[in-house]
Amino acid sequence: MAVGKEIRSKIQSVENTKKITKAMEMVAASKMRKAQDRMRAARPYSEKIRNIAANLSQANPEYVHPFMRVNDVKAAGMIVVTTDKGLCGGMNTNVLRAITAKLRELQGAGVDVQTVAIGNKGLGFLNRIGAKVVSHVTGLGDTPHLDKLIGPVKVLLDAYAEGKINAVYLCYTKFINTMKQESMVEQLLPLSSAQLAQGSTAHSWDYLYEPDPQSVIDELLLRYVESLIYQSVAENMASEQSARMVAMKAATDNAGNVIAELKLVYNKTRQAAITKELSEIVAGAAAV
Repeated sequence: MAVGKEIRSKIQSVENTKKITKAMEMVAASKMRKAQDRMRAARPYSEKIRNIAANLSQANPEYVHPFMRVNDVKAAGMIVVTTDKGLCGGMNTNVLRAITAKLRELQGAGVDVQTVAIGNKGLGFLNRIGAKVVSHVTGLGDTPHLDKLIGPVKVLLDAYAEGKINAVYLCYTKFINTMKQESMVEQLLPLSSAQLAQGSTAHSWDYLYEPDPQSVIDELLLRYVESLIYQSVAENMASEQSARMVAMKAATDNAGNVIAELKLVYNKTRQAAITKELSEIVAGAAAV
C-alpha cells in the first residue's frame, strides 16, 4: 500500500508543521503584549514634548529652526522602518509597496532620494531596487533602543540641517489594533504647523529661556524628531508581533484543514484497497 504510506508521511509532515506554527503563534502573542505596552508607554512622552514644541514655536516666532523651514524639494530622504524577520503576513509587503509608490512619485518629479534602512527586510529591498542607502541598522531585537537608532538617522537629519536635502519622509507600519496595521508614509521634515498643532492648546505660553531661546528650541526640536522616530519603530514592532500572531494562527488552522483532508483521502484509499482485496477473494472462491 505504497499510496497509503505516502499519505501517512504527508500527514506526519503537516502535523509537525502545525506544531511549529502553533508554538510561533504563542510566542508572538506573548511578545505582542510586551510590544504594545512598550508602544503605549512611549506615547505620553511624545505627546508632552509635542505640546512644549508647539508652544515654543508660537512663543518665539522671530527664530525659525531649520527643521521648520519650508523649501522647494530638490532632494529628499526616506527613513524606511521594516522588520528583521519574516513570517508576519503581508505587513512588510504593504509598507514596501507604499514606499515604491512614493519613490516613483519623487523620482518622477526629478527629486534625488537618499534612504536610511531600519530593519533587514527594508535594507534588502532597497538594495534590490538600486536605491541610494546612506546608512542602515539591523538586528534591533524585540526592544527598540534610541541609541542604536540615532546614529543612522542622524545622517539624514544633519544633511537636512545643512540644506543638502529639503524633505525627510518616515515610512513604517502603524499599529491600529491586533487585527489591523496600516502602512504609513509621513513627512517628518520640515515639521509642519499642523503636526505641532496636534499637541497645542487654545492658548500659548511665553517662556524664560536659559541659556537662550535658540539653544532651547534647537535641542527640543531634535528630541521631538527623535521621539517621532522611536515611536514609529515601537509601533512597527507591535505591528510585527500582531501580524505574526495572526499569520501563524491562520497557518495553524490551514494545517488542521489539510490534515483533515489528507486523513479523508487516506481512509478512502485504504477502504478502496480493502474492497479490492475482498472482491479478488470472492472472485477466486467463485472460480473454484
